[in-house]
Amino acid sequence: MEPKLLLVEDEPGMLEEMHTYLQREGFQVLTACTGKEALTIARSERPDLIVLDWMLPEKSGIDVCREIRQTLYCGIIMVTARSEEADKIVGLEIGADDYLTKPFSLRELSSRIRAVLRRLRGPEERLMVLERDNLIISEAKCQVFQDGREIQLTPTEFKILYTLAARPGIVFSRLQLLRSALEDEYMGYERTMDSHIRNLRRKLGDDPAHPRYIQTVYGFGYRFGEPS
Repeated sequence: MEPKLLLVEDEPGMLEEMHTYLQREGFQVLTACTGKEALTIARSERPDLIVLDWMLPEKSGIDVCREIRQTLYCGIIMVTARSEEADKIVGLEIGADDYLTKPFSLRELSSRIRAVLRRLRGPEERLMVLERDNLIISEAKCQVFQDGREIQLTPTEFKILYTLAARPGIVFSRLQLLRSALEDEYMGYERTMDSHIRNLRRKLGDDPAHPRYIQTVYGFGYRFGEPS
């Protein structure tokens, strides 16, 4: 699948030029003209990388970058006419992955985007991040995001969810899940898994009667995400 970009720029002509060029380069491209619009689209579409202008109406690029870093895992390239070293440092310290000073060529922009994507999504990292439905599950960072909002899980809940989501449709017994989650520490009654699953469903907003993520396979155990 092509990487998904969000271009955030309040100058219509420049936005259109970037949009056209990057589409031709093979990217999926979304656009926004204000800071608030950028946040709304980023949370719903979860782009792989955001090209973010510093000076924006409604909310500055700096504020947008800061808010995105609290909830989303994606690359950010800050774009601005500000060329002072102090400005670049501010942009990078609040979480931007790269900094591009206007004017710049579209070819350079495309190269910078590919470089940031390569850094963020190396071979090992790609294997450790699962995207399932509206969930992003990062094994490396032990984080789960649902529609861009982080879900707070205990270590045991995280391991259970990751084990299930790593192999959608495969049925795991309670004992298998407990051993996966607790490894050598497991001792006791395998029905304790049921309470972990209840807590996971509650935190994910999953309806136990019609579960979207974790499904019960009666007499066997649980599986992730296959239609019942």
